[in-house]
Amino acid sequence: MPIVPPQQRPDVRRDRTDVRRAEAALVEHYPHLVRLAYVVLPPGLGRHRRVLAAHAVVQRALPAVGGGAPTARVPAQSRRSSPTGEATGTDSGTGTDTGTAYGWMRLRVLRTALAYERRPRWWPGRLPAPAALRPTVPVVWGLRLFPRAGGVDELALDRALSRVDGAARAAFALQVLEGLDASAVRDLLARAAVDDPADAVRRAAGLGSPDRDGARAMLGSGEFDPCTVQTRPSDLLRRRQRVRAAAVAAALCVLAGGLAVAVEESTRATGADRSPAGALAPVLDPAKLLRTAAEQWADTSRVDFTAWPARGGRTSDTELLGRALRAWAEPPGSVRVSATPGTGTVPPVEPPRLLFAGEVDGAAVVLFHDSADRVVRYAEPLSGTGGAALDFARTDDADVTTGGAVVIGRTGDGARFLLAPWIAESTTRDLLAPDTPGRPLAVGRDGVTAAVPRPALGGACDAWPVLQLRSSERIVEKHAFLVTDLGDLAPVHLTYTPKPGRGAPARQPREATGPEALLAWARTACSLRTLSAAGVRSVNNWAFAEQKLPEGGGPADWLCTRAETWRGPGRALVQFLPAAASPTEPATVVADRGDTALCGRFGQHVLAGTHWKAPSGRWYVLAAGSRAVTRIEAKGAVRGAADGTAFAVRAPRDAEVELTAAVRGGGTLPAVY
Repeated sequence: MPIVPPQQRPDVRRDRTDVRRAEAALVEHYPHLVRLAYVVLPPGLGRHRRVLAAHAVVQRALPAVGGGAPTARVPAQSRRSSPTGEATGTDSGTGTDTGTAYGWMRLRVLRTALAYERRPRWWPGRLPAPAALRPTVPVVWGLRLFPRAGGVDELALDRALSRVDGAARAAFALQVLEGLDASAVRDLLARAAVDDPADAVRRAAGLGSPDRDGARAMLGSGEFDPCTVQTRPSDLLRRRQRVRAAAVAAALCVLAGGLAVAVEESTRATGADRSPAGALAPVLDPAKLLRTAAEQWADTSRVDFTAWPARGGRTSDTELLGRALRAWAEPPGSVRVSATPGTGTVPPVEPPRLLFAGEVDGAAVVLFHDSADRVVRYAEPLSGTGGAALDFARTDDADVTTGGAVVIGRTGDGARFLLAPWIAESTTRDLLAPDTPGRPLAVGRDGVTAAVPRPALGGACDAWPVLQLRSSERIVEKHAFLVTDLGDLAPVHLTYTPKPGRGAPARQPREATGPEALLAWARTACSLRTLSAAGVRSVNNWAFAEQKLPEGGGPADWLCTRAETWRGPGRALVQFLPAAASPTEPATVVADRGDTALCGRFGQHVLAGTHWKAPSGRWYVLAAGSRAVTRIEAKGAVRGAADGTAFAVRAPRDAEVELTAAVRGGGTLPAVY
């Protein structure tokens, strides 16, 4: 039997053919595969590392000849187009395309991207998955890369994706980007080694709904395109220092090699430290902390925590900074750790930015901001035996207002804030005293305020202190805004949307500093108690309707108080405000919805109702709807209908009534309860 040379063996030739087809699929669909990997990868990597990881995932998907080529021969690439307008290599659209080069490459990309969240059982829980720590190509030195910023819709979708795991993100991307049905997605996820593909598909069903076409357009936008990126330099001063140090380091390479051998032998003999802090030593070096120039905030288009300079009297205390970083990497049992909902507590994947290091109310406090858009506060007592504290909070896409202050310390009933460098004026006021002007708030040279009374989150609600801050003219954002402390590191931004105008376009939220806004907040401030320590980013009071009450009961307003969280989900309280003798009489909460789009950008229609007692003692069912409501109907214990946005009908006190409304343009709207 003749011997076939290895270079001519059929299996090798077929492997080479398969690899060439995989190469063709990679070249043809590279941007699409990188976008798919970017959506599946964990957002906790940060935008820079996520961009590089997405490219690395796709570039590593190409097999070597004879070293992992497809087990079945790969046919030629299909010409079918994907929903994004690119060929996908899927003939049927069912996802059973393992026989195409594109389908096989896509499976390899999914497996690798999903591995970034998989941890072996023995792996320390606070460390990122092994795949996330592995150095990969491409590598970019001296620049930070990030996709182009999208709009509010893209931001909301990105936040929703960050709340689910990689399997759910993969299911969502396969349905929206690839156009696969649920059965095909389950099959593909199973082949990608996902433990429960059906559960991933179920969780993905809530992402981007109800407008999947809109979600497809958003995933196709620049926000999720790691091939079209913006660049920003890394720390230029530190880079120059590293270049100078490189010459010295090169001269010591020979000695370092000998020393490394000795250390390795010693480590093997003694079982040296293999803790997360040891594994991340380069990242946790105080000398490598990022530091922003003092005036950079006035010359940048990104006015957020990345523009904060390092302030405080102990920014050069490497021992304090080192303790704070080591506690972050591996907090000992004596350190109390807390985090707002949805905030990871894993160590940083690259050196964080130093915002503050100093002494506040008997404690040494260090404040960091990292590439995962987290603010981290470390505090240790200056005296006594008390333990240290480590607090985490999300700050995704903070701006002039939501990045305007951070709680730097709390004692008793007061709190001190570290203000952003662009804050030009600060006062305090009481929301329950809308006619009382604000009082000046003292601020130290390091940006730390005097103690501000904290809102009473329990007991009597007889005052609600807030900060009224005004931004500097130097950032062309000269305006005042309100923030309040709800128990998290980041205070909550308060806004107001006025009543709908006659025939005018829908109003937009504005700062809650005007008389009308302050009167509305005076009656609803105490409802903020239900949002304490929930990771709330902002709260908007929307006056969606007004109504004349029966029997001369006077005017009434209907407000929807919507809270937006840093992690994405919102909560809405619908409140009824009849005429009152006191401007601070609490409103009546008639509906409370959690994890809802109600009263937000994607829930602009609302109908609510309540029972109301007239001065005569008679009871009524009242209802009101937002500006698009054209007719309201009641069914059940009583029946009635009325054109317009308001409705009232006589009814027993406990009458069960079903309220619905017709909406301009067609469709019906049920009432919220």
